[in-house]
Amino acid sequence: MYLCPLCQLPLALNQRQYQCANKHSFDQAKEGYVNLLPVQQKKSLDPGDNSEMMQARRAFLQAGWYARVAEQAAAILSPLQPQQLLDLGCGEGYYSGILQQQLAPQQLHGIDISKAAIRFAAKHYPQAHFAVASAYQLPFAAEQFDAIVRIYAPSLLSELQRVLKVGGYLLTVTPAPAHLLQIKQALYDEVKLHSSEIAELSGFEHLQRQQLSFTLSALTAADLHHLITMVPLGWKFNEETRAQFINSKPAIQCDFYFDLYQKRL
Repeated sequence: MYLCPLCQLPLALNQRQYQCANKHSFDQAKEGYVNLLPVQQKKSLDPGDNSEMMQARRAFLQAGWYARVAEQAAAILSPLQPQQLLDLGCGEGYYSGILQQQLAPQQLHGIDISKAAIRFAAKHYPQAHFAVASAYQLPFAAEQFDAIVRIYAPSLLSELQRVLKVGGYLLTVTPAPAHLLQIKQALYDEVKLHSSEIAELSGFEHLQRQQLSFTLSALTAADLHHLITMVPLGWKFNEETRAQFINSKPAIQCDFYFDLYQKRL
């Protein structure tokens, strides 16, 4: 299931401890996840989104505001019937849970560098497998997955190529031009829209693009606070501009690109 992040040998689970032939060992937490992010791969003591961002994202997603994103991803992947699926940068497992429920793959794995997020994911979605790990050194064997879902998550292309089977699929979800336009308008005099270019990925063929656009017009003040807090733009608000924006209760434009790639034969 996993490779050792220190020596890349296979890990075997024995009495809640993953161990490789070189005797490197990693304990399985009581929630069921394993931490495969050694200190030498960390850029900070506690990598990943901070606690405030994580809690805000959890509250916003659990309220169902981005349910259409998860459902669209599942609809695109459903005809492909992936049995080994990786949710890259899975966070607290919101999308993992919906993909597991709607696609019923043989195995769904989720990884993220945030230990707190993975702990939450493993506790709430026990049918999936979760690990704290780097997307730049994936703890998986070559050609292990039929499909990879990458929702906003940064990653290393060579690692995606390595762990995906030949003919396997990569589904990326990225912001389309008008995504969160109202937040940008509250911060900038001149708004720069997201690019509409399709990324060319070496070793992959681009199969299709779908665009999902919808407006969130019934957000409460708490919802708006959570949305601002969870997005990278949020730190640009000061206390006054944040309050003004939330009190105005704007409708928020959501705009996503879904790009499906296939690893070349």
